[in-house]
Order: sequence, then structure tokens, then C-alpha cells
Amino acid sequence: MVKKRKGASSEKLSEVIVKGMQEKKAADIVVMDLRKVKNAVADFFIVCSGNSDKQIDAIADSIDEEVFKTLKENPWHIEGKNNKEWMLLDYIDVVAHVFKKDRREFYALERLWGDADITEIED
Repeated sequence: MVKKRKGASSEKLSEVIVKGMQEKKAADIVVMDLRKVKNAVADFFIVCSGNSDKQIDAIADSIDEEVFKTLKENPWHIEGKNNKEWMLLDYIDVVAHVFKKDRREFYALERLWGDADITEIED
């Protein structure tokens, strides 16, 4: 069974997540459109980087607050709150990834999902 969110479109949710990232000066924001990728687990991945534990936390909190304030939605699942290297906010068809810079290079999601349409957001 495939989970589907009720509420705003995945495009609108993506825009709000990007805004939440920008509020806390996230770096290298990338929107990966996975809708045409076979076997993709979501419609969009949104990836960004932060410089410190504190900034990664602040970015994740900002995404959570911005989405709730604008769309009245909470993440279905959150991971990485304790390790502070990679935090993930899963809204089912849109997943936000907040990386510490070096971990982002290690996991290389942009290469892993190379078939996606990738949009880089200006800082």
C-alpha cells in the first residue's frame, strides 16, 4: 500500500519547505523532482546543508514551523534529531534532508538520484 498525504500539493509543500530552509540560511538548497523516476519513494527530495549542529537543528525546526504555519501539516516521520549529521523530515511525498556539509558529500543523494530533475535554489 502506498501512503498518500492529504492536503497541499507536493509542489506547494516543496516551496514551503524551501522557504523554511532559507529562513535559517541553509546552504546549497536543491529540489529534486522524482515524479518521473521509476520506483522513487517520494515526489520530491529537498536537500540543503548547514554548518553546525545548532544550524542543522534550527533549519529542521524552521521547516517544521513553516509547513505547520502555512499548510497545517506535521511531518509523518523525523529522523536524525540526536546525531545532528543528517536530519530528515518526511512528509510522505516530499522529504526534506538537512545535512552537515561533509555528510552530504558522503551520502551524495544528488548522484544517487541522478535521474531526477534537479533545481538549485539561489542562496
